[in-house]
Amino acid sequence: MKKLVILLFIVSIIPFCSAINLDIEKVSENEVMILDIDVPTSFIFNITNNGAPDNFEFYTFFGLLEEPKEEIFIDSAETKQIEIKILPSYSMQAGFSKFDLFIKDSDRDEIKEEIIIRIVNLEDAFEVGSGDLDPNTNSLEVYLKNKVNFNFDFITAEFSSPFFDFEESFSLEAEESKKFSVDLNKEDFNKIAAGFYTLSVEITTKGETIQVEGLIKFVEKDIVTTIKKDSGIIVSKKIFEKINEGNTIQSSEIVIKKNIISRLFTSFSPEPDLVEREGLSVYYSWIREIKPGESLKVVVKTNWLIPFLIIFFIAAIIWFSKKITKTNMTLRKKVTFVRAKGGEFALKVSLFVHAKKYIEKVQIIDRLPSLVKIYEKFGGEIPTKIDEKNRRIEWNFEKLEAGEIRIISYIIYSKVGVLGKFALPSATAIFTREGEIKDQQSNRAFFVAEQKTRDNEEE
Repeated sequence: MKKLVILLFIVSIIPFCSAINLDIEKVSENEVMILDIDVPTSFIFNITNNGAPDNFEFYTFFGLLEEPKEEIFIDSAETKQIEIKILPSYSMQAGFSKFDLFIKDSDRDEIKEEIIIRIVNLEDAFEVGSGDLDPNTNSLEVYLKNKVNFNFDFITAEFSSPFFDFEESFSLEAEESKKFSVDLNKEDFNKIAAGFYTLSVEITTKGETIQVEGLIKFVEKDIVTTIKKDSGIIVSKKIFEKINEGNTIQSSEIVIKKNIISRLFTSFSPEPDLVEREGLSVYYSWIREIKPGESLKVVVKTNWLIPFLIIFFIAAIIWFSKKITKTNMTLRKKVTFVRAKGGEFALKVSLFVHAKKYIEKVQIIDRLPSLVKIYEKFGGEIPTKIDEKNRRIEWNFEKLEAGEIRIISYIIYSKVGVLGKFALPSATAIFTREGEIKDQQSNRAFFVAEQKTRDNEEE
């Protein structure tokens, strides 16, 4: 009987003397530990005490235990939800890691819970990207995504690309994405070719700054605009221009047709790459590879004033030729200074009679200016009549053959000095051509006299 009582006593006290007895259930999932920032990772457990009431201590050798820092009391059969916070250490590396969480009771007995955690660098926690960029669009949607199970309560992000730059501040919950609509100015990227371009975002959070990059797809778009301008009538100016408003290199061609006459008076800028002739037409071609935002511009100038001037000069030449051809004879007058022995003022007057056609009964009449006298000796043809009263001198020829030239000269003098411009009147020729009486006037002759006599002038 005594032995039975002892056995029952031992059995009754065994639960109070047994080792730590806990049920540990991990409630949180997909925990992530972020390197480079002093923010602890939280693990949440439901812990049920299957033994005697006791105080329990939590610790690990994996990192710095931020919470709980003090022992936690759990009553017998009680379940408590406990949050464990662990800061990463400097020795950690990115990747998946397994570590032990230890729970120790007041009797120094302990158990451990094996935990798997993902460790990432701060820059690997984010993803940046955008939709496809169309050259015709005025806006673009970009996004920043939190790829991990970690809350960022405050972020400053500076977005930059060849197409835009902007800055935003916001919070980002676990695995949340933030989208932003960006207004675009086509002038900022009208020279950018289609392809993939870097979208960079500088993120500042928890005192750390990182750089994250994504891609923008600039989709291909073929847009070539043709412009033609005309101006001027006499000087015609035409401008042909092809502008690449797309984002791919375009092969463009400008072809201009000219006839064989207008081409003679046409200039091009720049010079054509190819010239082809087909019958009476000439084709000028410009072939270029135009980059986005660039253009092929051809300026064509046709100066119709040149052919007008050519036609005018040809007509003038023909008119003068006909006039000269119709002229039966020409009469030209010339005066030169003569040095007289007595010191008088003296001039030699010469008349050149040139018969273009056969003429008859030719009478050459010249008039003498006032204040002068005629010298009685003549060189060449002798005058037929000298009328001193009317101051007139005449020569008569029976006929002159076509092409015949007669030179008539005489000297006039004056005892009174002459100063200034001395004018001699025109001479007159009267003749008969094919039974008709005709006349011809010569030019007027001038002589300029100063203190020292100079050479004569002619008109």
